[in-house]
Amino acid sequence: MTTPYAHAFWSLGDRRGEIRQAELDDAGDLMIRTCYSAISRGSETLVFSGLVPESEYDRMRAPFQRGDFPGPVKYGYSNVGVVEQGAHDWHGQAVYALYPHQTHYRIQAGDVIPIPENVPPQRAILAANMETALNATWDGSPGPGDRISVVGAGVVGSLVAWLCARIPGTQVQLIDIDDRKAFLGDAFGVQFCTPDRAEGERDLVFHASASEAGLATALSIAGFEARVVEMSWYGDREIRLPLGGAFHAKRLDLRSSQVGSVSPSHRPRWDHKRRLTLALSLLEHDCLDVLINSESHFRDLPETLERLCRGGDDTLCERIHYD
Repeated sequence: MTTPYAHAFWSLGDRRGEIRQAELDDAGDLMIRTCYSAISRGSETLVFSGLVPESEYDRMRAPFQRGDFPGPVKYGYSNVGVVEQGAHDWHGQAVYALYPHQTHYRIQAGDVIPIPENVPPQRAILAANMETALNATWDGSPGPGDRISVVGAGVVGSLVAWLCARIPGTQVQLIDIDDRKAFLGDAFGVQFCTPDRAEGERDLVFHASASEAGLATALSIAGFEARVVEMSWYGDREIRLPLGGAFHAKRLDLRSSQVGSVSPSHRPRWDHKRRLTLALSLLEHDCLDVLINSESHFRDLPETLERLCRGGDDTLCERIHYD
């Protein structure tokens, strides 16, 4: 069976999007039919809104992006599909790829990762988020018994809390201004609280709320010589850091984390594919399904991105289906 064309979603960079026909060439030894993709509420809403700083145009490029910032641009990096054409041993294999929102695509076998049998394809869309959380956890270097806080209970922040809670003896608190997210604490076996009830003197703090107030909370609850890992990306916004008060007296270590590079602690032995393969394997746990709390169809992506940009709802991960 030959698929002469596909359809793909393009962000125009002004809070508008379009579904366009995408021609398929002969490049790539696998033909993938997309079953699900996921929207990264952080980076993709910034792209959709045209808020990628010009200085970051090259670093923000997705692996299979088409077009240039601010737009139009075909952007995305969490795609789960099934191999419909290719070598016999690949046929019917469920795979994950860092590919944009597109109904069909051709790709080299080396650019996809088979989804483990114990990971449901509909959950595998969290792989990019898990990879980001895994890299941040490596950057933070948590250890047994650490008192750890994560400020910002979005998908990535929640995954960091889940990973840290699996280290023996850790005391993990997940902090968010939206108390509707309290169910995440129960699901992941961590303490959930709002900022006004956050405990101080933490050994390690991750910040993932993408807000000035959240970063201020992270710095305020860090203990003496603690590490604060800044995971938020603010696009073209400038933020103010509260570096007065006890910041210097506490000798805080403020460290950035970004998934584009493998954490220095693992870089000598790990490449991106090994890291992503591990991230996929970690998605075998059923409790992670609570992070996917909204779903819409591929054809509705322009309206879906517009809704997510407005904010105000309780969407964590938006799963896109292609039935």
